[in-house]
Amino acid sequence: MKIYIGLFILLMGFQALAQVEKQTFPVFSECKNELSENQENCFYVTLQNFIYSKFKVPKEVVEENYKGDVIVVFEVDTIGQFKTLYIDAISNDLRQETQNVFEQLPLIQPATYSGRPTYSKFTLKIAIPLVDPNLKQEDLVVAENNHSVKLVANNEKELTEFEDVEKSYKPFDNPNFRSNLNIAFTHLSYYNFEAALNQVGSNNHTATKPYSYNEVAKYYDFEAVQKQLLKQKESWWGRKLWNENLIAIQGDVYWFTVNPIFDLRIGKDTGSDLSNTFVNTRGVQVQGALGETLTFSSSIYESQGRFADYYNAYAVSLKPSGGNPAIIPGVGIAKLFKEDAFDFPMAEANLKYKPNSFIDLQLGYGRNFIGDGYRSLLQSDATSPYPYFKINTTFWKIKYTNTYMWLKDVRPEASLEGTYATKYMASHYLSYNVSKRLNIGLFENVVWTNTNDRGFDVNFVNPIIFYRAVEFSSSSKSGNALLGATAKYKWSNSVNFYGQFLLDEFAIGDVKEGNKSWRNKFGYQIGAKYYDAFGVKNFMLQLEYNQVRPYVYSHSNPLTNYGHNNQSMGHAWGANFRELVGIARYAKARYFGEAKFTYGQRGFDFNSATDTYNYGGNIYLSYEENRPFDSGVAIAQGNKTTVIIGELQIGYVVNPASNLKVFANAMFRDFNPKLQTETLQKMNTSWFSIGLRSDLFNWYFDY
Repeated sequence: MKIYIGLFILLMGFQALAQVEKQTFPVFSECKNELSENQENCFYVTLQNFIYSKFKVPKEVVEENYKGDVIVVFEVDTIGQFKTLYIDAISNDLRQETQNVFEQLPLIQPATYSGRPTYSKFTLKIAIPLVDPNLKQEDLVVAENNHSVKLVANNEKELTEFEDVEKSYKPFDNPNFRSNLNIAFTHLSYYNFEAALNQVGSNNHTATKPYSYNEVAKYYDFEAVQKQLLKQKESWWGRKLWNENLIAIQGDVYWFTVNPIFDLRIGKDTGSDLSNTFVNTRGVQVQGALGETLTFSSSIYESQGRFADYYNAYAVSLKPSGGNPAIIPGVGIAKLFKEDAFDFPMAEANLKYKPNSFIDLQLGYGRNFIGDGYRSLLQSDATSPYPYFKINTTFWKIKYTNTYMWLKDVRPEASLEGTYATKYMASHYLSYNVSKRLNIGLFENVVWTNTNDRGFDVNFVNPIIFYRAVEFSSSSKSGNALLGATAKYKWSNSVNFYGQFLLDEFAIGDVKEGNKSWRNKFGYQIGAKYYDAFGVKNFMLQLEYNQVRPYVYSHSNPLTNYGHNNQSMGHAWGANFRELVGIARYAKARYFGEAKFTYGQRGFDFNSATDTYNYGGNIYLSYEENRPFDSGVAIAQGNKTTVIIGELQIGYVVNPASNLKVFANAMFRDFNPKLQTETLQKMNTSWFSIGLRSDLFNWYFDY
C-alpha cells in the first residue's frame, strides 16, 4: 500500500509541476513588439483584419442575400502553420473560399508550453455579410487550446460543449503506432520486427520486454506494414472483421480502442480417453492514451478449457491450497468446470506515465521478460500474472530497468486461515551497448517475505542500491538474492549470438576442488538467431541451449524461493535440467508458420517409499533438507527423464489491428523417465488443435 501511495504522490507532484508551466500565445509578426499581456488580443485582431481583407464572398451567396455564419475550427501547429480542421458553411463555395483564405495566412511564431512549441486550436466565427472587425470585435473569436477554454456565458442558450467534443473527433490514424503504449509480448508477434531492431549499429536494448511502439517505430514502419496487409473492404462489417479495431476513437489529445478477445480452439489428444480438448475464452481489451505522457491497456479474460492429459496432470500438480483443483501454467488458479475441465479467469493491465524522454513509470498486473532468447533464466513470462511497479530509465548507451513485484506462495504450508502468503521481489537490470555490435547486461534480484512484519522493505526501493549487501545486512535467511549477466553480439544484420548466466550461489572453494558441490548453483544460456535465413525474406532460424544446475531458484526457506503461484519466475522447467531448442519461423503477408523442436533431460525426485531425497529439481523444497549428497551433484540427477517435443503451427492473421489469428497446431511429445513411479509415468502424446485466437500473451505448452 505504501508504494501505491508513494506513486500517487509522485504522479500528483508531476501534475502540480505541469500546472505552473508557462504558456504563450501564437504571435503574428505584427504583434512581436506587443507586451505579453496584449499578445492574445493582438492575435485575434490581426487574424480578423486579415480575413476581412482577403475574404471574397461568393457571388451566389451575395445574390441570395444570405445572412449567417461560417464556423471554422483550425489549429496553429508547432511550426506556426495554420491548418483548418473543420469548416461549417451553407455552401461548398463558402467552404472553399474559407479554405483559400486560410491557405494564404503566413507562417507565424507558434504557441509555446514550457518553452517548447505546441499545437493550439481555435474556433472562428465569420459573419456573412462580412463585418468590419474594427466596428465589432466581441463574439467573433472563441479561442481554445490544449490548456484553457474561453466561453461566453449566455443562460438563454444551450451550451455546445457536447457537440464540440463530437466535432473534435478525428479519423483514427493509428496513433498507437507512435505512442508509448506497450506492445503485447508474444514471440510470434515480436519476430516480425526483431531483425529490424537487431541491425548492427542500432543503439537500442532488446532484452527487456515488453517494448513500446515508439521504441520499435524508429526501426520498423508499423503503418506501412499495416497498409500492405489491408483488405479492400467497404462495408462496416468487412472493415471491422479484417482490418480495424472494433471501436476506435481519436480526439485532439486522446485516443482509445476496444477489441473483443477470443481464444476458441478444439482438438484431440489421440492417446487420451477424453473425447476432445478445448479452450473457450471470451474477453475484452481496452487500450488508449491521454495526452502524450499517459497510456493504458487492460485485458480481461473468462476461460474454460480441457487440455492434453500431460498438461492437465501438470496443472493439477500445481494446485493451490483451499480446494481449487489446479493452476493453469502461465494463467492462474482454476476452478472445476463440469467434471473434467477447468474454469480459469485472467486479467492483465498496464498504466504507463512518461514524464520525459528518459524515464517511464509503469504500474501493472502481468508478466515481464528479460532476455533475447525463447527462454529466460533471469525473469520469464511463463508464470501467472502478478502486480508490479516498473521504472525504465534510458539515456546515452544505457537502459536501466527496476521492477518491484508482489508475489504469492499458495502452498498449504504457507497459507494461513485461507489466505495465501505474500512475498516480494525486486530486480535491477542494467543494459549497456559497449559497441555497435556488443551489448552486455547485469542483473540483480532479491526475494523476501513479511517475516517480523517486514512488509515491502524500503531498503530495496532505492533503484541504485546493491541488493546483495542489503539482503546480507538483513540476515541471509530473510531473503534470497540472485545475480545474473547477459550478452548479445551482432555478427551481422542477419546473425546474432546471445547468452545469459545466472548465479544463485557460488562457492569458490568448492569450484577449486572440482567436486561438483551442490552449492555451485548456477545456470547458463547460449543461443543464435539467423534472420532472413539463406536469403529468404522473413525466414528466421534460432538455436538455443539452456542448462540449470540442481537447487537453483530454491532457498533454505521455500517461501523465499524464486517462484510465484507454484511456478518458477525463471525458466519454466525450474532446475536440474539441460535443454536444446530449435525454432524456425516464416511469415508472408498474413500467413505465418512456426516449427519448434525441443530435446531435454530433466532430473525429478523418485518420491517413493525407498527414496524420498530432494534431487534439486523441485524449487519449492528446501535445499537444506533431504539432499542425497553434497558433492558429485550433476545435472538431471535423480529420476533422469528424457523429454522430446516437436511442434508445428501454421496460421493466418484475420485482423492485424487486434492480432486475431486462425491456426492449426500439431504437437508430439515423448516423456520417458528412467524409472516409472506413481507420480512420473512414461507418456507419448500426439495433440492436434485448430482454433481462432487473439494472440496477446505467450502460452507455453512445452513442459
